[in-house]
Amino acid sequence: MSPRRFARQRFLYEPRDEGNAVTRKLFGTDGIRGVANVEPMTIETVTRLGAAVAMHFRREGRHPRIVIGKDTRLSGYMFETALAAGIVSMGADVWVTGPLPTPASAFITSSMRAEAGVVISASHNPYRDNGIKLFARDGFKLPDSVELEIEALMDSGKLPGSRAAPENIGYTRRIQNARGRYIVFCKATLPRNLTLDGLKIVVDCANGAAYKVAPAVFEELGAEVVAINTSPNGKNINDQSGALHPEVMSKRVREEGASIGIALDGDADRVVMCDEHGEVIDGDAIMALCATRMLATGTLAKNTLVTTVMSNLGLERAVRDAGGKVVRTSVGDRYVVAEMRRGGYNFGGEQSGHLVFLDHMTTGDGIIAALRVLEFMVREERPLSELANCMQRAPQVLVNVDVARKRPLSDLPEVEKMIASIEAELGEEGRVLVRYSGTESKARVMIEGPDEDAIRAQAEEVAAALAQNCL
Repeated sequence: MSPRRFARQRFLYEPRDEGNAVTRKLFGTDGIRGVANVEPMTIETVTRLGAAVAMHFRREGRHPRIVIGKDTRLSGYMFETALAAGIVSMGADVWVTGPLPTPASAFITSSMRAEAGVVISASHNPYRDNGIKLFARDGFKLPDSVELEIEALMDSGKLPGSRAAPENIGYTRRIQNARGRYIVFCKATLPRNLTLDGLKIVVDCANGAAYKVAPAVFEELGAEVVAINTSPNGKNINDQSGALHPEVMSKRVREEGASIGIALDGDADRVVMCDEHGEVIDGDAIMALCATRMLATGTLAKNTLVTTVMSNLGLERAVRDAGGKVVRTSVGDRYVVAEMRRGGYNFGGEQSGHLVFLDHMTTGDGIIAALRVLEFMVREERPLSELANCMQRAPQVLVNVDVARKRPLSDLPEVEKMIASIEAELGEEGRVLVRYSGTESKARVMIEGPDEDAIRAQAEEVAAALAQNCL
């Protein structure tokens, strides 16, 4: 099937379950997210959410245990308290980790056999935003259906009458050395016969949740670490740093003469890297590097990489040329993971840098993904600039546009006609993807094709039409 037909038939108009989107009030593609102290991210709503989560997971005769982790945002302390209050009011116990990467909270939830995990983070967003992500006891994000059940509980009126009796109110405790536990776990994913001796690594922690964990992991494995943006003050998370601003990492790599740069986002579930020359290596290039080597060693389950509709066609071609195949999903690492579990696959991710190695972790993990790349560098004794040459990127343009309403594209015949015309012009050499963001009031127009100037003009034309028709 051609790239153009593939994109149009499966993903052009419905990149995620829009049927659920109609009934959803709080949850988007990655939990709840919004401006702190503005609905839905208020202490009243978050307290109700905590109560609903506890009620959903409550079991007869025992107190469920719920882990709460967070990143370094100023509002995280407020929401941690609100969540805990709601949870303990329903007779569940809370275990808090303090600032910790999102994947670390998933790991702690699973290792403690807790009923659920809650992460307070807005990931790569600025500090003014915050959000809530929910994990099941196995460390995987809750499916859409369970999130909808929790939403329904919040609005059902059942919470006040279901509060615990005074003698059954839960307690809140801090998990001792949560960071240390996760550092040990991460290090164990690098084969014991390998070390990072001789490598100089720049690690940009984005003043976020991994500001202590990430440098420790790489240093304890033998690398010389230059750690930057490791002084969070509640307001500087993701600010001109981390995965959203890889140029900061690249500049420091060149200055230090480092072997590699690693840039994490605020909650460290995504990573962007650069080679020894400071050239940025995004999620697609990292997936191509890892997938082709896993194919060569027979460790890529069913010879299949799972990625989203946003990943570059060059990634698909690189995997195909190495003897594998690519399965695409809707945007969002939760949908990548769902497809991996459904199909029995072990590696997938997103262009943005959410990379999931199911042999090690249940969700995107920037530190573990970086360790996989470092493993290949050490094994092959080659620099990252050489390893990353396995993918030839196709020209790709992404234009984001603010929209007041997320109207189905089937209700916008002029826009549909414009898209069809562009697809006909691109033929087998490109594709068009138009989707609404699951976390913001935006439409995203992505076009791939042989001429970057031409596809940029086309993408801007489609974006302008969407803005005009979605007032």
